[in-house]
Amino acid sequence: MTAVALTGIGVAYDGIAVVHDVDLEVGPGEWLGLIGPNGAGKTTVLKAIAGMVSATGAITMDGAAAPGPGRERARTVALVPQTPAIPQGMSVTDYVLLGRTPHLGLLASESDRDLSVVARALDMLDLNDLAGRRIDTLSGGELQRAILARAFAQEAPVLLLDEPTAALDLGHQQEVFRLIDRLRADRELAVISAVHDLTLAARFCDRVILLDGGAVVAAGSPRQVITEQNVARHFHADVRVLDHADLGLLVVPMPSGNGHAERHADQVADDAADQSDGEVLEP
Repeated sequence: MTAVALTGIGVAYDGIAVVHDVDLEVGPGEWLGLIGPNGAGKTTVLKAIAGMVSATGAITMDGAAAPGPGRERARTVALVPQTPAIPQGMSVTDYVLLGRTPHLGLLASESDRDLSVVARALDMLDLNDLAGRRIDTLSGGELQRAILARAFAQEAPVLLLDEPTAALDLGHQQEVFRLIDRLRADRELAVISAVHDLTLAARFCDRVILLDGGAVVAAGSPRQVITEQNVARHFHADVRVLDHADLGLLVVPMPSGNGHAERHADQVADDAADQSDGEVLEP
């Protein structure tokens, strides 16, 4: 079964295409990572799935056309944005309760079941001791858990994450990724996440898609996609990709001038020079 499938998705802002011909699919309990340089289109793809931007092509969920934007879409898809708005003075419990909004009728108040769902989300993310705290007083790691709890309270079968650990230190990054990994397995969630850290993407994602210039340039398992050549070509970075017997893939930055990125740049320059020479010699 496919939880989400995108076929030929395109998005344009002010007439300028920023995403084009993107195909992907993810099944229940599967974690798909979106990787790529800044501006590659990762966030825009997530917004298209969430119904937040107009897109051409087709998006299906559980084999049917995706619901329209609004409450119905929010009952199917939960999005954790990179920089969510954090209301001032609201308690953690009330913030997580906002995740129940798509399930409430107009002017309806929360039911016992809504409160039970919120209590379970707080418990799953180890937030019981913080339930009465103001959301704007939490530390980075605590706040990220609260944001995830709100998303889980939506009870949507599809979870979208836009760089969920971008502002966290290494320890909190690992904590959040482990949490997501456990909860998606427990609840058979289909997870699609934009991931900045390639080592974390390799460790936790079942499959990854590499975007560049708004298009898919590579797709497959982390070992197939996260290669030194791909990182050099699309991130313009010098790295070594090490396959550790116990730890899996490790992406290690190299000192400038010692890796594939410099050789790739030299090759591009040589190709351009050869092409230029050829044009001068043509009659």
